Amino acid sequence: MKLSLPAPAKLNLFLHITGKKENGYHELQTLFQMLDYGDYLEIESNDSGKIDLLTTKKNIPNQENAVLHAARALQSHTACGHGAKILLKKNLPIGAGLGGGSSNAASAILGLNIVWNLKLTNTELQNIGSKIGADVPVFILGKTAWGEGIGEKLTPVDIPNNWFLVLTPNIFISTTEIFSHPGLTRNTHPIKIRAFEEKGWKNDCQLVVEDLYPEVKKARQWLANFAPARMTGTGGSIFSSFSTEDEAKALLKKIPKPWHGFVAKGVNRSPVFKILSPE
Repeated sequence: MKLSLPAPAKLNLFLHITGKKENGYHELQTLFQMLDYGDYLEIESNDSGKIDLLTTKKNIPNQENAVLHAARALQSHTACGHGAKILLKKNLPIGAGLGGGSSNAASAILGLNIVWNLKLTNTELQNIGSKIGADVPVFILGKTAWGEGIGEKLTPVDIPNNWFLVLTPNIFISTTEIFSHPGLTRNTHPIKIRAFEEKGWKNDCQLVVEDLYPEVKKARQWLANFAPARMTGTGGSIFSSFSTEDEAKALLKKIPKPWHGFVAKGVNRSPVFKILSPE
């Protein structure tokens, strides 16, 4: 059986770090915004028991790829003897705060659950995904969501579907590096889900990232000349929201080289589920 699925990007519309647990993980609050833009996976099941992964970019080490980790975790959890060939068509930059690796893993888990006929529930799949990475469950949930805990406590929310311009400097940023930095703010006061209006939103990682990677600050300052701009995740992508696609695309044409960017619409339901569960 063959199946093609998108692996959408996400934005953290805000990212507040409210504490640090004894095990080293950080307590946070965030709003995950799904986008209608991202990578794609083509999945074909077989009976080999092996997972063969091909990618369209050469700088993605196969042995470290989240897709492989996800597929093997699903095999281990279910004692499934099936294998698969997976083609990862990569559009999203790596280490840019857009959740590309986590989304790839989530789409692999969702797709393999179908082609291997495992019939696991979404909650079961989220539990498997949480062992791959903290952001994987929200992509398996497939909805714009309020996140708490280490990001695993998810509450779906419906918000206006704005257009976004996402600007990415040519920089790879390690999430581990940022969360282990001594200068990171770790005591932001928690806010209530009922009062998550945009007033006061910020990204607690932004100051540390901009100090370590001045190019990120430069990109944010450039974008802020045209619209309020903020960093997503641990960076280095910067985003601004617009009411129309035309506004966002007009600014996309002005992005200085060698930076890259794309325009995408925010969606409350992941593009993955438009295929898996069409309404």
